[in-house]
Amino acid sequence: MATTQRRDGGGMSERRRARLRLEISREAARLFWEQGVTATSGDQIAEAVGLSTRTIWRHFRSKESCAEPIVMQGVVTLISVLRGWPRRSSLEDHLATELGRFRHEEPPVDRADEMLGMKMIRLADTEPALRTAWLMACDQTERELCAIIADCLERPAGDLEVRQHAAAAAAVVRVVEEHIGAVVLAGADATEFTDVVAVSRRFAHAIRTATGGVVGDAVA
Repeated sequence: MATTQRRDGGGMSERRRARLRLEISREAARLFWEQGVTATSGDQIAEAVGLSTRTIWRHFRSKESCAEPIVMQGVVTLISVLRGWPRRSSLEDHLATELGRFRHEEPPVDRADEMLGMKMIRLADTEPALRTAWLMACDQTERELCAIIADCLERPAGDLEVRQHAAAAAAVVRVVEEHIGAVVLAGADATEFTDVVAVSRRFAHAIRTATGGVVGDAVA
C-alpha cells in the first residue's frame, strides 16, 4: 500500500524530522552563544538534546550546520506573511495587517527562537562557519521570494527579471534582519522594531527600492 508520508531512513516522517532538526538546532545555538563554536563539540550538542552523536550527524553535515534551522527562524514569519500577499493589496498594507495579526495571535515562530536566530546571525560576523549557515538561510529566502514575486508579476519563477528582483529583495531582507538583530542584542533602543507599522514600512520600502518599484504596489 502506498504511503502519503515521506520516510527518513528510520521511518521518520518529514514533519517529525523537521521538529527534531529544530530541537537540535536550539541546543546547538545555545551552546554556540554561551561557549563559542570552537569550544562546542558534536558530543556536547548530542548530550544537550539527549541523542546519540551519530544521530546528530544523520541530520546535519557538520556541527556548524546545526545552526541553520534556528537561523532560518529569523525570516520565517516574514516569508509566511509574504506567501499570502494578495495582488490587490500593496506590500505595506499587507505586511502591516498580517504582522499586526501575528502580534495578537500565536506566531509561527516562538519569540525565544527568534532571539536565538538573532544571536546566531550576530555571531556569524566573527564565525565564518556560522556565516555560511546564515547565507544558506538567505539563499532559501531568495528561493521563496522568487516564487512569491513570480506569482505577483504573473511570470515564470525562472524568468531572469523575476530572479533579479528576488535576489535584490532577499539582500535587503538580510541586511534589515542583521541590523535589527544588532540593535536588539546591543541593548539599544529597539522601540521602532516593536511598532508593527514602522517595521512593515521599513521592509516594504526596502524591497520596493531594491526592485526599482516593481515589487510593492497593488496589482489591479
